[in-house]
Amino acid sequence: MPSGAERSGVVVLAGGTGGAKLARGMLDVVGPERLSVIANTGDDIEIYGAHVSPDPDLISFWLADLIDERGWGLAGDTFRVMDGLRALGVDVWFNLGDRDLAWCMERARMQREGMRPTEALRALCEQIDVGARVLPACDTPLRTIIDGAGLQEFMIRRGGQGPVREVRFEQQGEPQATPEVLDALAGASCVIVGPSNPVISIWPILKAIGEPLSRQQAPIVLVSPVVGGKIVKGPTAAFLDTFNHPLSAAGVLAFYEQVAPGLIDGVLTDEELPGELPCLRAETLMDTPDARAQVAERTLAFAESLTSQRPGAGPRAQ
Repeated sequence: MPSGAERSGVVVLAGGTGGAKLARGMLDVVGPERLSVIANTGDDIEIYGAHVSPDPDLISFWLADLIDERGWGLAGDTFRVMDGLRALGVDVWFNLGDRDLAWCMERARMQREGMRPTEALRALCEQIDVGARVLPACDTPLRTIIDGAGLQEFMIRRGGQGPVREVRFEQQGEPQATPEVLDALAGASCVIVGPSNPVISIWPILKAIGEPLSRQQAPIVLVSPVVGGKIVKGPTAAFLDTFNHPLSAAGVLAFYEQVAPGLIDGVLTDEELPGELPCLRAETLMDTPDARAQVAERTLAFAESLTSQRPGAGPRAQ
């Protein structure tokens, strides 16, 4: 186990756009050598002969400055394959750009030939010069099921509309953190829970790495996904409502206390947070590169202020 002086890494737990934006800001602040992003794989889907891993890929494209302005996929991508499938009468409900599809087909090939998902993603990231580590939370399938449907079907075919009655996971055995994830956590000076949907983006990660996180001595800081009383993108409100929590930083924190008691050491939010948990109130909108870097800097400074509370501390509540 590295000593406190040796733990200089920064770990971000991330799902969709909010977590990816924070990771991109963090890249500007700490550089690629110190940054590891542990990504949600509950959204993964096998389709068109490809293995699509939306959140790890979104994060990778953000870190490479290749994200399209629509918020997903590769900038300037074409959709000729999808157009061709439609011309053949295929029900194309899941849209992938041509280069995005090639990326996901190459992942499927590498995994068929024996690579773990973590290894395949690392090889893909090398091709687009991503220097930071983008790590699937686990290498075994862990799928998020919403009201009986896979997450992508729920979000795209059903429009991601609530009310949501049930969230559960389909998994092969008990998901385990990968060696790469364990190494990143062992070298972390702080762990940042990104401003992603807490239910469908971060909870799957916690299902895989909750046990090593419970032993984490570095501070774990939550960046609230609620900005100005709203969600910038996605159906977070509907999912929080499923668990009877309001759309607020307090509601997000209450969800984490429900599924991982004692995990969070402090919260960065733009609203008042009742209770005794340390809180830094600050602007959290990340709509420009400068804003992303500023949120990253504030988060790191806040985590550093909490560091004295963790060294030598016992396990977190289970």
